[in-house]
Amino acid sequence: MNAILASWVVLEWWIMSVETPDMAELLRLIPTVTYGDEDPRTKQGDQGGYQPQYSEQTVLGGSLHLSAVLPAITSAIGHPVPTAVHHDPQAAQNALGLPDAQSAIVVLVDGLGYWNLAMRLGHAPYLRSLMRDSANRRPIATCAPSTTVAAMASFGTGTCPGLTGMAGYTQLDPASGKLIQLIQFKDPLQPKPNNRTVLPPMVPPQDLQREPTIFEALAAQQVRVTSCGLAKFKDSPLTEAALRGPSYIAKVTPRDRVLAAARAAREPGLTYLYIRDADKVGHNYGWNSEQWVGAFERIDAQLGLLKRSAPKGTLIVIVADHGMVQTDMDQRIDIAEDPTLAQGVRLVGGEPRSVMLYAENDEDPQALASRWHECLGERALVRTKEQAIADGVFGPVCDRVVPMLGDVIVQASGAVTIVDSRTQSDKATHLPSVHGSQTMLEMDIPCLIDVA
Repeated sequence: MNAILASWVVLEWWIMSVETPDMAELLRLIPTVTYGDEDPRTKQGDQGGYQPQYSEQTVLGGSLHLSAVLPAITSAIGHPVPTAVHHDPQAAQNALGLPDAQSAIVVLVDGLGYWNLAMRLGHAPYLRSLMRDSANRRPIATCAPSTTVAAMASFGTGTCPGLTGMAGYTQLDPASGKLIQLIQFKDPLQPKPNNRTVLPPMVPPQDLQREPTIFEALAAQQVRVTSCGLAKFKDSPLTEAALRGPSYIAKVTPRDRVLAAARAAREPGLTYLYIRDADKVGHNYGWNSEQWVGAFERIDAQLGLLKRSAPKGTLIVIVADHGMVQTDMDQRIDIAEDPTLAQGVRLVGGEPRSVMLYAENDEDPQALASRWHECLGERALVRTKEQAIADGVFGPVCDRVVPMLGDVIVQASGAVTIVDSRTQSDKATHLPSVHGSQTMLEMDIPCLIDVA
């Protein structure tokens, strides 16, 4: 009997497995994703701008985008919130396939890209059960750069980095002329104080990120909005910038946070649950590591508990902010070790897969971009700021955000990472898994739909 049962398990897994492109294709640069209400599955034709080769499985954004998820959910719960990018929440709901519901829980699993999930689906019985539904076996797109601060703000506001002003892990603060790190809104080059005093943000989060959040808009309609997470995230600068507006329930353990989310869903409205472990463990050990698989299994168990604990009829939507790439230290490029790359560069922002170069005052950005392109060749896509904006990398860009962006934008392909050991820590330049660039592995994220 055990042998028969085992054979059925193998057969079931074979029938419902996700066809995954090879790693070379997953690490190839894809076209720039679009923003708006259009369903890209219904459109054919040229986008303009840079157009590398891509698979038919590539999602080109529009309503199949992380920025569309919360507008779609607001429509599903009967309180539609349009945004500067998504004017028709009902269109987003239809494109994503969300059923109507009085109460919804949206879960954001940091770092759990669609293809990372697909390649480890055998470790996740609950998520595997969701993938039996063909509607869940299609990725949606995240923003560029495919990194947490940019994606969280795009998710929370239903817009894009070009409007939120959150366009990379580090970026220029035009007022001070310094880099600002957008997790804690601090100077990344400033040493930590010895007495562990919490330094005030360089820029008030609500001043940098001025787009209204979906949570704020729902609360203004007297709709219940609840966020469940760690206490340290309640008033963090990133939360204040990207996710402000809900009532916050702080719980220490993952189980308690899941159960708090399920209890909150008893009242009509929206509940948000954040799970960080896939990203944290991926950065520390690599997403191919045993540690990551263990974290993934625990995440699946938490999500299964959420399904079992949520009130009947609750809409559950599971998304991520980006995928993860396993780095290859043989493909690591250190700006500090190459005078050609360092020439004319005043500051290096962004992250190892999506670098923003800020040019010296007397440096022509086009000349800087040309040197980098000649040096890196096919290892990266190099564009000036003007080219990147024209191609729609950051979505629509408002005037106040333009000075925050790098003069040259560099997005890595393959397993390439681009670092600067002059200013970045040794750990930061040797992370085993990273993200940020414009590849399927980083840009494609899940949008899994379930009903309790």
